[in-house]
Amino acid sequence: MKLLSAIPSPYGRKVKVLLHEIGETDKIEVVLVSTTPVTTDPSVAAANPLGKIPALIRDDGPALYDSRVICRYLDAQAGAGMYPEARLWDVLTLEATADGIVDAAISMVYELRIRPEEKQFDGWLDSQWAKASRALDALEARWMSHLSGPVDMGQISTACALGYLDFRHGTRDWRNSRPQLAAWYAEFSERESMKATAPE
Repeated sequence: MKLLSAIPSPYGRKVKVLLHEIGETDKIEVVLVSTTPVTTDPSVAAANPLGKIPALIRDDGPALYDSRVICRYLDAQAGAGMYPEARLWDVLTLEATADGIVDAAISMVYELRIRPEEKQFDGWLDSQWAKASRALDALEARWMSHLSGPVDMGQISTACALGYLDFRHGTRDWRNSRPQLAAWYAEFSERESMKATAPE
């Protein structure tokens, strides 16, 4: 199988971290692509009509896309238990929260990098950061016991989201007033799976 991704992509990183955690990196060939919302790589468009990465090209069926779908598929194929039935709804909600942080953070990047400067809207940037900030507050207030438990996709997604904030929005200091989350992330970042997939 082939995974279409890009080194900076936090969604692609989720998949790669999962592969490291479940010992399946040798089963997938990672193909690096360069694609944007306005200039879609043809190989990405062929795999995912939405033109988004990551996309997983399978040998025995149509390509899968959306990182949540890919991660569920790979976890099921390996029987790895990263979506444990006993905590499934918590895991899925935590994964959705982390992906929402990434959605907002990427939207901010697009506003600054793709939209012409005269059309950029500070109000949009502020509103997107407010979404991310509320989600970070929720992680600090409600999810620390789960984050401190056995590793699952909720934790992987959260770590990749926080890593992306450091990578693209480091000056905003998400750690301020969130000491528990900051401490958890510092420890989780030491995992080999995180080190091996860190964006350049």
